[in-house]
Amino acid sequence: MAAGLATLELISAPGFHDELAAKTQRLCDELVTAAREAGVLLTANYVGGMFGIFFAEEPVTTYAQAVACDIERFKVFFRGILAEGVYLAPSAFEAGFLSSAHTDEDIDATISAAWRVFARI
Repeated sequence: MAAGLATLELISAPGFHDELAAKTQRLCDELVTAAREAGVLLTANYVGGMFGIFFAEEPVTTYAQAVACDIERFKVFFRGILAEGVYLAPSAFEAGFLSSAHTDEDIDATISAAWRVFARI
């Protein structure tokens, strides 16, 4: 119970959710930029600390659009980013999550790894 109450206190702090959403937006925007620079079609959805990436040209908002994405390219990206030490959800249909524990350095390292992987796929 003490851990739950401490968590509620932390997430109730002014600006907590705005800061988390800003981290998530930065991660997603920079992943999309890195992919596009490498000639890889990628779009991302995010809200709060939750995000999803899709290997598609247009934003994905429906189930039909999600299943039409390039799932094979996701698999290649997943294996590549995992080899770089970045652990993402292993399915193209799962969400990823950032937390307040993720630092700007963590996000920078993820983006740097993504640049290297996108350059290879």
